[in-house]
Amino acid sequence: MNAVAEQKDDVFLPLQQRLATNPDGILEDIARTYCVSTLDVVRALPEAHRTIVAGDRFETIFEAVTGWGSILFIVHTPDLVLECEGPLPPGTFGRGYFNLHGDSPIGGHIRASRCKEIAFVSRPFMGRESRSIQFFNLDGDAMFKIFVRRDEARNLIADQVARFDTLRASL
Repeated sequence: MNAVAEQKDDVFLPLQQRLATNPDGILEDIARTYCVSTLDVVRALPEAHRTIVAGDRFETIFEAVTGWGSILFIVHTPDLVLECEGPLPPGTFGRGYFNLHGDSPIGGHIRASRCKEIAFVSRPFMGRESRSIQFFNLDGDAMFKIFVRRDEARNLIADQVARFDTLRASL
C-alpha cells in the first residue's frame, strides 16, 4: 500500500467506524474534526444512510422537489446556517446560473454547473430521523440542502418521506 492510501485509511477508517456506531451529528462539524470534506463524510456513512448520484441529475431532482410543498432549504457555511421554509420554486438555466422563479421565500441563482454530486441522506439527526437531499460542489462542500419538513409533533411529513424515497429509488 502506498503512503497516500495509508494516510487516507488513517482518516477514513476511523470516520467510517464512528459513523457506523453513531451517524448523528452535524456533517460539517464531523468533516472539520476528521479534516475531510462534507462530501467525504457523507460517503463514509453506512450505505443504508446514503445514496449518491451524479450532479448532472440536478435539474431532474430540483424539478421533482418543486411538487413537495413547503420544504426546509439550508445553506451551511463556516459562518452561517441559513434556513428558509417554503415551496421550492421552479427554475430555468440562463447566464450561467439555474435561476429560481416564483412566489416563494426561497429564491436566487445557483451555479448548477458546479454541482458534482447529489446525496440522498437518511439518518438520525439530534436523535430524530431525518431525510435530506444535499447538493455538493466540486470541492466537496454542500452548496445547499433540502430537508423533508416536520409536522407540529416534530415527525417527518409522511407524504414528503414517500416522495423522497420514491425519487431516491428512481435514480
